[in-house]
Amino acid sequence: MKQSADIEHFLRLSPVMPVVTITDAALAADLARALVRGGIRVIEVTLRTPAALRAIETIARAVPEISVGAGTVLSIADLHAATAAGAAFAISPGATGTLLTAGASGQIPYLPAVATASELMAGLAAGYRCFKFFPAGAAGGIAMLNALGGPFPDARFCPTGGITQASVKSYLDLPNVLCAGGSWLTPADALAMKDWAAIEALAAKAAASRTGASR
Repeated sequence: MKQSADIEHFLRLSPVMPVVTITDAALAADLARALVRGGIRVIEVTLRTPAALRAIETIARAVPEISVGAGTVLSIADLHAATAAGAAFAISPGATGTLLTAGASGQIPYLPAVATASELMAGLAAGYRCFKFFPAGAAGGIAMLNALGGPFPDARFCPTGGITQASVKSYLDLPNVLCAGGSWLTPADALAMKDWAAIEALAAKAAASRTGASR
């Protein structure tokens, strides 16, 4: 499926995809630039605040060096809104049959999420190859991803949820993991204080997390 190949491109841009909840769209461009300076080339902005869509618009327009995607896509309306805002891709914390169908034929690549083997089978049957694994820590973490690798060798994942800089390398070392998602690169206090140097430093550490092994 073309969508799977397209989303894989974005998942390979950086070893860590920052997962950001933005309450003030005016901070979006500076935040994105700090991540770029740290070596990060992709960002997920969650649709959890009224400022999210404007933040996506701002980043897409002002910071083309980073690919911005919309997270927390829960409905077809969210998918359409993310596309209209200029998101390069869309991500859900789960999946529904409706979203799997819409995502397969949408204007932007779509990454559904799974937490179980049954959900993974449904996604694979719908033509997907790449998935968000969420919530990674609560759903079994590295052990679960290792277990899924046996019966589903072609599936690839972006685990998100409960991952830290200290644990991310263990996830990235797995052969079925393309990247990991995390919110630790953009802590709320650093955002509030506009401490772009701190975010750049966190981004640089995350960008250096990849082992270099092929996926």
